[in-house]
Amino acid sequence: MTVLKNIAKDRILQITVVITIISLFFARPRIGDINFHTLYSVAAMLTLIQIYSYLHVLDVIAYKLTSIADDTRKLNVVFTLLAIASGMFLGNDITALTLIPLYLNIAKKYDLPQILPATLIGMGANIGAAFTPWGNPHNLFVVSHFSVTANQFFKWSTPYLIAALIIFAIIFVKIPKVKVPVQRAEDIDINWRLTLITTAVFIFFFFGVFRIVPIQYPMIAAVILALLIRPRIMLKIDYSLLLTFLCFFIFISDIQQIPAVLAIINMTVHTESSTYWTSIISSQFMSNVPSTILVGKFTKYAEALFLGSNIGGFGSPIGSMANMLVMKTFNQHASVSKGKFFKQWLLMQIIGLIILAIIGWLLLFFNI
Repeated sequence: MTVLKNIAKDRILQITVVITIISLFFARPRIGDINFHTLYSVAAMLTLIQIYSYLHVLDVIAYKLTSIADDTRKLNVVFTLLAIASGMFLGNDITALTLIPLYLNIAKKYDLPQILPATLIGMGANIGAAFTPWGNPHNLFVVSHFSVTANQFFKWSTPYLIAALIIFAIIFVKIPKVKVPVQRAEDIDINWRLTLITTAVFIFFFFGVFRIVPIQYPMIAAVILALLIRPRIMLKIDYSLLLTFLCFFIFISDIQQIPAVLAIINMTVHTESSTYWTSIISSQFMSNVPSTILVGKFTKYAEALFLGSNIGGFGSPIGSMANMLVMKTFNQHASVSKGKFFKQWLLMQIIGLIILAIIGWLLLFFNI
């Protein structure tokens, strides 16, 4: 029942279902338009992420690293870089849900700043998630839909990551050094055997994403592993995200058969530059996952879509699902003004969007 309730209250899914039902009055979906490779990839990714979450891998790493931070600058650097690294493998959602409460518990204990560090953790999670195909579900769509190779994908994501790290380095320098007590490393038992097995399945998943092996096999392996470790892991999976993907594939299959709508959409994505800006702007209003699927079905410019969709995750609260989770988690665990947090968070998000949008455009323009 909890799973069904979570699915039913997902706002993005609700909107997607409504527009999908409306589209059915104009055309019927074609099975060939549904990208099953993407659906299987997302299912495998969500399962593996929940297994890692259950094994508390990120918690252990976080406690070990924070035990060496003795001032506020180091603490910010540790948490932000950990958020970036975690986002690469566990995605931005799990990263935000794990690291923000952990940091806020330390901040409340020693009366440390809460707003800037929590914001940096959320932004770091988005940056890290953009670096790998499985970090963001819409990256999986881009890789699957355009048959992107591993070499090509990381050729796009590496300059973006480097540029973002330089920006973070500038921010870190501005953070004052205030001494804080060194944190005691919490004793958390971790099953290394299961962690290694999960990592082996994750590597198998990597081969599936890039079509070296059929993606169904890693997906089945991930589900079986979850059931063997603890069946309740399967209840934690974000099924609403899977249904959102499915509904959008159906919706886009329908509107592709309406000439007038097709002509209008094609006008907005007929060049690399227009694809890039369309994906950024549309993400601000409909989130970057559905935006990527919509724009991706009508453009041939994969790199522009990749950069635009990931950069579009910054800015508005609904630009990325992780943004909403950051705000929700902060409101649940922080002891400072929620209104003040939202104003400062939104300001940094908008500034980040503007700076990264310029950087992304330069990367495309100079073909870096």
